[in-house]
Amino acid sequence: MTAPLPLFRQTVRDEWIDYNGHLSEAYYVLVFGFATDALMAQTGLDDAYRTRSGCSLYTAEAHVRYLDEVARGSELTVRTSVLGADAKKVRFAHEMFVGEPGDHPVATEELFALHVDQGTGRSAPLPEATHRTLTGLVVPAPAWAGRGIREV
Repeated sequence: MTAPLPLFRQTVRDEWIDYNGHLSEAYYVLVFGFATDALMAQTGLDDAYRTRSGCSLYTAEAHVRYLDEVARGSELTVRTSVLGADAKKVRFAHEMFVGEPGDHPVATEELFALHVDQGTGRSAPLPEATHRTLTGLVVPAPAWAGRGIREV
């Protein structure tokens, strides 16, 4: 098994605060996007790979849960887990915490991504080494993953 992914860290910027005085919903997703970029870099899908191959991960589906308010200047930590990978697809999850990771994230995001050849616009097999790395990182899905929005 591959070593766990490193944590991603980001400080909440003043311009990310909404009219209620808390982190705006779009910026939760921005921080999760930065964490996705870190996952890609760590697993061999970095800028150099994209330039050389013309391929990249494209998000096909995402589910965000906003669980708690985040204040201006908060130090955020995102823990990323790979939940599954096959030849062309990756499923992963982010958990966002204020400070160090614990049992109560302030937000979560589950993503389904496709490895896409940008020239053809179609899915393409992941490089073998990246596929091995991703499958080596797979962990059991947290209880909240795989759920949709429930009726009121």
